[in-house]
Amino acid sequence: MRKAQGMTGKKVEVYSLPYSAINRWSSENAGTFDIDSELELWTRAGQIKIKVGKKVDVRRLDMLIAHSVLGSGR
Repeated sequence: MRKAQGMTGKKVEVYSLPYSAINRWSSENAGTFDIDSELELWTRAGQIKIKVGKKVDVRRLDMLIAHSVLGSGR
């Protein structure tokens, strides 16, 4: 995850989260004219909500998480 901060967005925080830490997740897209989608992850460390920009296909991201989390044999 990448989080830009400040007015210029030059300060950037980067977080990493292994797929094995994800217990469940949800994705939300309100429709065609929705600018941002949301991805919500529940982990052992707590709940994380991520706003996904319009350039990201949230459904493909959802499928990637599903394949990585559920396909890992857990």
